[in-house]
Amino acid sequence: MRSEAVTQHGHVWRSLSWGGFYGFVLAAWAGIFLMSASLPGGLLANVSHPGFWSAICTAASDADPLALFAMWALMSAAMMAPTLVPALATWDDMTATGAATGTGFFALIAGYMAVWLGFSAAAAAAQGWLSSRGLLAASGASLSWWLTAALLFIAGAYQFSRLKHACLSKCRRPLMFFMQYWKPGPLAAAGMGLRLGVVCMACCWALMALGFIGGTMNLVWMGLATAFMVLEKLPDIGRWLTRPAGFVLFAGGAYAVARATGTV
Repeated sequence: MRSEAVTQHGHVWRSLSWGGFYGFVLAAWAGIFLMSASLPGGLLANVSHPGFWSAICTAASDADPLALFAMWALMSAAMMAPTLVPALATWDDMTATGAATGTGFFALIAGYMAVWLGFSAAAAAAQGWLSSRGLLAASGASLSWWLTAALLFIAGAYQFSRLKHACLSKCRRPLMFFMQYWKPGPLAAAGMGLRLGVVCMACCWALMALGFIGGTMNLVWMGLATAFMVLEKLPDIGRWLTRPAGFVLFAGGAYAVARATGTV
């Protein structure tokens, strides 16, 4: 009876863990929708201030840096948290065997998202800098065909790089990753989350930078990019996507150069 009770408790805890994770993702997307629509209300401590949402809709060079960072933080959470699902599923399997813990589940997520918060700060600074030089519209979309071409060529070339494929191999085989870096305890789980976040950022940063082409708050781009990055990390599907996507990005870069030079 005791064994059955422990097993039942484990099932409940795992269900709550996954519910909390998906609730976090949905909350991030809800925040993005609110920002996109410039509606009051939100998920952060200071968003009740009337000027918060309007600040995000101004040119980035004039916006409150904290508001711009909040936008990128929510974007990173909404887009990158779903790509952690394979690693979390592996962790969940290890929890069922007693090798991992439910506390470690959340510590892993916290470490992973900490890396993307750092990325958000860098991306917000980049958006402010590009906007101050007249290269981005208020929506965060590129106003320069040369900037667009550069971003597409960089992202396209990165799809073929050794670093990209090395990072993808770790993302596609989370069990091997955990076996390589495994240590017990929540702090160790957070550390593995940090390491996994760095690997993921090294894999996806160039694709995330493409947000400067269509607009950083473009929900269509965000949805497509999220779906692509999730699929790219699946072993059976991702290997058919990475290099072809590189060719597509090169083609887009060539078109942008043609527009920049007035060829088309």
